[in-house]
Amino acid sequence: MKKLTVHIALATALLNMPAAQADEFDGGWAGAKLGSNRSSLTGLDTRNATTYGLEAGYNWNMGGYLLGADGFADFNDKATHNPGAINYGSDAYGLDAKLSLPNGKWLPFAKLGYGRTNGNGNALASAVGGNSAHLGMGVEYKFAPNWSLAGEYGTGSGKNATTKLNNNNFTLGVNYYFDKPADTPAVVPVAAPVVVPAPATRAITPAPAPSETWKTLLEDKPVQIEGANFDTNSAKLRSESVKKLDEVVGFANKYKDAKLEVAGHTDNRGTKGYNQKLSEKRAASVKAYLVRKGVAATRITTNGYGLEQPVADNNTIVGRAQNRRVEIRSVLREEKRVRVIE
Repeated sequence: MKKLTVHIALATALLNMPAAQADEFDGGWAGAKLGSNRSSLTGLDTRNATTYGLEAGYNWNMGGYLLGADGFADFNDKATHNPGAINYGSDAYGLDAKLSLPNGKWLPFAKLGYGRTNGNGNALASAVGGNSAHLGMGVEYKFAPNWSLAGEYGTGSGKNATTKLNNNNFTLGVNYYFDKPADTPAVVPVAAPVVVPAPATRAITPAPAPSETWKTLLEDKPVQIEGANFDTNSAKLRSESVKKLDEVVGFANKYKDAKLEVAGHTDNRGTKGYNQKLSEKRAASVKAYLVRKGVAATRITTNGYGLEQPVADNNTIVGRAQNRRVEIRSVLREEKRVRVIE
């Protein structure tokens, strides 16, 4: 009774879910499944065995949910149960009514129907068999136009006098949905051809050929130049940094109209406020060098970004050294010729 109540509750929940694409799963289908059978016989312990089976059915699209009917046949392998070392399995078959509610390519469902379970094995197992309600629930996923995967739990039993055989199956299956017959195209009668006299010939003035011109467009190209690195807590230029800055001077001399932004950075040691001031001093130190080398001060702006923009891991010595840096950015305005057809 408890299992029946659970399935009724599941069916009610399905009917209250938002529906989508019921036509993905309507029509006839057939499939095979494989999984685990957990069985028990009155007075014996519960054991697991392999189960495999076949299913086939038909789903009717009810405009948002599906009603279906399917038949099944399950074959549960034998396992030895104690006490008494009774070796048994079972076969079950039956017919279920199926309620499903598609959601895209997913199809949760619940089943309720009739099942016949027959035991097979030694001692009393082969004599147990009978009819009972068959319950099931699961979900399908449509992974191809005609194919789906189905995970399912099903339960049923058979009884002989006071001896009862219970089966609980957990399976994974593959189902094939048969193609629907294509709609027969309507036959449109072909009318007799109507001869239309050719229009009088008249002179056609050709359209003028398109003219082709070239236009020059200005395009901004951002440039980032490697600047200088510094010692810890220092804004003094290192000797190896001077070579890098001489390359910046060469760039400024080549592109006379280019503006330069000098951006100072620090590692993460020290307070935020201290690092902000230190990054500004580093940027100012680089600007002073460039001005001494002949770059106009009006072409250079400086900014300090403190510890906010690391380029390496501050947890390592090498990473912190890379973060104690100055970067120099510029924007080149280049001319680009474009062919235009009018």
